[in-house]
Order: sequence, then C-alpha cells, then structure tokens
Amino acid sequence: MSRMSRRTVLRTIAVAGAATAVSPLLTACSGSSGGGDVSNSGKKLAPWPAYQAPVGAKPDLAPTEAGVQAGYTHYPADLTTSVKRTPGDGSTIKVMSVTFGTPPKGSSQNRYWRAVEKALGVKIEYTVIPQADYQKKMATVMAGDVEALPDIINIFTGVTLPREAQFVQKRAQDLTPFLSGEAILDYPNLAGIPTHAWRDMGRIGGQLYGIPLERPATGSTLWLNQDVFTDAGMKDGWSSQDFAAVAKKATGGKKFALGSAKGSKFNNAVHAAAHNAPAAWAVDKDGNFHASFTDERYQQAVAFQAQLRKDGLYHPDATSLSSPDLNTLFLNGTVGSMQNGFGAYTTLYPDSKGLLIPAPAVPYSVNGTPGGQVGARRSFGYTILKQAKKERIEMLLRLLDYLASPFGTKEWELLQFGEEGVHFEREKDGSPKRTSLGEVENITNLPFRYLAEGPQVLFVPGRPEVVRDLHAWQVKVVPAIVRNASYGLVSPTDVAQGATLDALMDDTVTAIIAGRAPMSSLDEAVKKWQSRGGDKIAEELAKEHASNT
Repeated sequence: MSRMSRRTVLRTIAVAGAATAVSPLLTACSGSSGGGDVSNSGKKLAPWPAYQAPVGAKPDLAPTEAGVQAGYTHYPADLTTSVKRTPGDGSTIKVMSVTFGTPPKGSSQNRYWRAVEKALGVKIEYTVIPQADYQKKMATVMAGDVEALPDIINIFTGVTLPREAQFVQKRAQDLTPFLSGEAILDYPNLAGIPTHAWRDMGRIGGQLYGIPLERPATGSTLWLNQDVFTDAGMKDGWSSQDFAAVAKKATGGKKFALGSAKGSKFNNAVHAAAHNAPAAWAVDKDGNFHASFTDERYQQAVAFQAQLRKDGLYHPDATSLSSPDLNTLFLNGTVGSMQNGFGAYTTLYPDSKGLLIPAPAVPYSVNGTPGGQVGARRSFGYTILKQAKKERIEMLLRLLDYLASPFGTKEWELLQFGEEGVHFEREKDGSPKRTSLGEVENITNLPFRYLAEGPQVLFVPGRPEVVRDLHAWQVKVVPAIVRNASYGLVSPTDVAQGATLDALMDDTVTAIIAGRAPMSSLDEAVKKWQSRGGDKIAEELAKEHASNT
C-alpha cells in the first residue's frame, strides 16, 4: 500500500467540490422562520443582475457558451488589480459557512486570516461548520434570535434545509435594490458572475436575496484511479457491460473498484445520468414536471447498481464512510473510484501526486445509447446578508466584491494562496507552490471561497497537462449533460416537506442497492412520495416554470 505524504494527510479532507448528499433532517424549522409566499408565480420578477465580463488573464484554452471552462496552462506573468481601494470600514463582521477542510487556527495565530482581514479592512469572526454538521447547525441558526445572526451567511445547497426560502425571505436583506439590473455595476467583480449562476440560485417571492457561488456545468463526477481502470480494460466508448466487467477485474483482496460515501446512494447520480434518467426533475414540452424515480431509466440504473453491489464491487462500508474517509481510501489505493464534484480536481491532483493519476470518467453507454453526464447546479450555494442599514449593506457587498475577484488578479492570488514568502513560493514558471504553512493556513480550511467567488477556471499550478486533459474531457461530456429542470424554481411544498420526502426516497434507493429491500419497494415508495406531496411539488414547479419563461 502506498504511503501518503504529510502534505496529503493535511489536505486529504479538503474536498473542494464535494457533492455527496447529506441525509436530511426530518424536522422543520420553527414557525419563527416565517411563512410568507415564497413562490415567484404571479409576482413581478426582479431583473437578473447585468453581466459584465471580469477583467482577468486571457485563457490558453477557450471556454464555450455550452459550459466548457476557460483553461490556463500557465500562470499569468502580470497580475492585475481588480479592487482599487480597501473595501471595509474597520468594523467587526461575523461570517458563517460550510467547510470541507480541517478547523482553522484562530485569527491571532493564523497569518492567512490576518492577511485577508488587512486586505478587506475589517475584523472577521468566522464560524466554519463541517459539512457533516452543517444541516443541524443551520437548523439551530434559522430557529434562533435574529439579532444573533451573522452578518454574512453561506447557504450550502448540498443539503435540504426545511423552510429555507421562508427563513431567507424573512431574515435576510432584500438585495434587489443593490444588485438587480445595472445596480450591480457598482460591484464589478460581482457583475462578473455569469447570469446562469443567478438563474440557478433563483429568486424568492420575485426578489433577489443572495449572491450565487458559480460552478462549472459539469457536476458530480466519477473520479478514477486511471492506471487501475486502464489495466482492468477500460476503453473509449465503453458500455455498461464493459463498466461492470472492468470493475470486477479491478476488485480483489482488500481492494474495491467502487468507493462510495454515506448519503450518495452508492454514487447514484453518475449512474442515473449514464442511464440518461432525469436529474431529480425533468420538464416535458408541455411544461409538465416528472420526478427522476418515476422514470424507467432511473429504475434501471438502481437495478444496475444493485447488481454491482451484489457482485462485491463496492467497498463494504459504502453506506457509512464519510467523504474525507473515502477520499483517503481513494488516495491510498483501497478503492479505485469515487464520486465527487468536478471541482474536486483542485485538491485531488496535488494530493495524489506520487500516489496515483486521477481521471474523470467518460460516462458509459446503455443499450447503445451514449451515457449522460451529471449537470451541476451552476450555483453551488449562495450568500445572504443580515438585514442592516443601507451603508452597512453596501460595505458588506464591497467585501464580497473583493472576494469575487477573478483569476489573474492580485486579489485572487492572495485569497487562493496567501502571502508570498509565507504561504507560498514561486515555481520557475511563476506558479504558486504552497509552503508547509500554506498547507494548513489556506482558503480550504478558512473557506472565504464559500462567501463569494469569481467564475471558476481550469488551473492546476505547474500541471499544464492536467489542464489540457480536463478541458478535453469537458469538451467531450458537456454536450451530454443531464440537468435538473427545477434549478432556480421554488415549490412551497418542497420547501416545507422536501426534507422528509427526500429522505423517504434516498433511504429506499440505498436499501435496494444495499440488498436490504427488493426493487418492488421503489414503486411503493414512489406512491407514498406522490401522495404525501410529490405530485403537489410537480404542479408547483410547472407553475413556477411557466412564470419564469
């Protein structure tokens, strides 16, 4: 078994693009979160913020309108400045976000923290919440005293927060006057966030309450140990039968081809997409919405996964492994693949150096039909602000504008790598290389990226070949993306009951694949889901969709 470096141990749980679902809470927030009309149907809709292309470095590999990202095979020689003056007013601000890293050292002992504070011109009290604890912590915050709310809160869309929209509508600042239309041009970096991110974040009651964290079009991805799968016979244009045969050959002893983390339903997202099943929701030409698990292709995907599990190809702890533990098993060679967000490449490639060569899988075909690729919600989450006076809100928006600085700027480099000579040194080609201090004091463990961030690009310091491979992979799979048609839409029933309904279906699918329940239990669960609110959600989404088109 390969030994993991100290650097890898420090960073192994820093999974930047984590996409493993968390089991939802089965209780809603208290009535204090409000019960207003959060739907957009029949409302006057605030115009989306005007888009203004960010001023950054010219890419080496061109992006496409369809969603292929800009690629940079070399670090820009001359960095620009995107923020002309210190944005803060010297006050103290409280912020809160999810984290996929390790708990950071306190500000008094953290030079990265102090460097960002100095650049922003504020003192920052940062509460970081591990992904596994985020849902429970947010339920407490949402039910608590409004005065105790942080100034800036990251709403992570990787979990279901009961009555989330009502909480945001009642407690958060309505940002429509500040950001809608050309008003956003006062914050040029925020104006550089593409319109697709705002659309996938969506409005609440017709208004804008958040700032989206833009993400690439490619979502949950099956990351492979390239050598393991190639040696087992992986080939271009493989079919589902080929996939199963390769996985079987790559499994043996105490090594398993397929790794999976708790809550992911045995990597159900990538297999459902390969079967071209809807991603949660599909909308037909008449505007009617259909849930994925009512689709025959989804049921076929579940049956296919159940056979893979029955054949012993999944790690035996697939229903209990945490995402960080699965990442460790992937890096040490125990599992040959794992599902994660595409953005995980930013840590996966550096952490795997000397251990293995990771690669995103090309979807397999099913019955002669090319497989689909999971399409991401183009907003990984969004940021809301506590209600405050106009001057305070404008100052907070200036801070977020700084955090949204694009690639190729001095601000981006500070946020991503810290201070030169302290947190990073430069390679011969000018690329930043983290120091030992930079491995623990960084934007992963103190995740300013989850408060605001500019458009993401393809870049791996000192690894131009990786950037070319990832860009080529996106060119290949972006045309096959399967998107969730409900992104950006609000269903009041889903807001109120979605957590419970999601848990019903997730638990059922997991039990079937794990061999604890028969396939027939899926039909039974669907009937319960429909009668308990699923059909109502479909009606509400159709109404929302009609009002947004």
